[in-house]
Amino acid sequence: MTVIAIDGTFASGKGTLGKRLAAHFGYAYLDTGKLYRATAAKILADAGDLEDGKSAAEYANALTMEDLDNPELKSGKIGAAASKVSVHKQVRAALFDFQQNFAKNPGKAYKGTILDGRDIGTVICPNADVKLYVDAKPEIRAERRHKELVSYGEEISYEQVLAQLKERDHRDMNRAEAPLKPAANAHLLDTTNLGIDAAFEAARTLICAVLERQV
Repeated sequence: MTVIAIDGTFASGKGTLGKRLAAHFGYAYLDTGKLYRATAAKILADAGDLEDGKSAAEYANALTMEDLDNPELKSGKIGAAASKVSVHKQVRAALFDFQQNFAKNPGKAYKGTILDGRDIGTVICPNADVKLYVDAKPEIRAERRHKELVSYGEEISYEQVLAQLKERDHRDMNRAEAPLKPAANAHLLDTTNLGIDAAFEAARTLICAVLERQV
């Protein structure tokens, strides 16, 4: 079973890239960020405490794949809440098995799996066949995210998005549990000046080259 790990900063394009690569290679795909978003969404729906790691872990343990289909998970509010929930070691532990099981058992219809997130290559799948780390300049990522949020009907300025993005980067990179960083053997992909087609082609070429060397 081939496993591809895609890590990277928020709004760097790793999710779009992961879905497209999965469709191309015939692999199952999991946006692991949705696990944290779904957990946060359930906590918010119950007016729970995002700062309570033990309670948040109980929500995480109860997640199903169906919970990831909630369209509200794309909202800025839930995204910010998910970043707060993800710092809890209890939550990360609760979701660890979920992610590993998906990587190893995607179903008979698939030849491999692609997981994207913040700690796939470093924690969840350290023995992944291919590891990518996707990044782009904060200003470019904020521009992309702003356009996305506006398309959902949210009223928010570019400056607000940029400030939130930088805050999230700091939180993700400095948390005690599984901080965001490239795996030692990850291949870096900077999408600052790449559209989705160019980013996809660069990633596809790299993955094919790595897998060919492993044959």
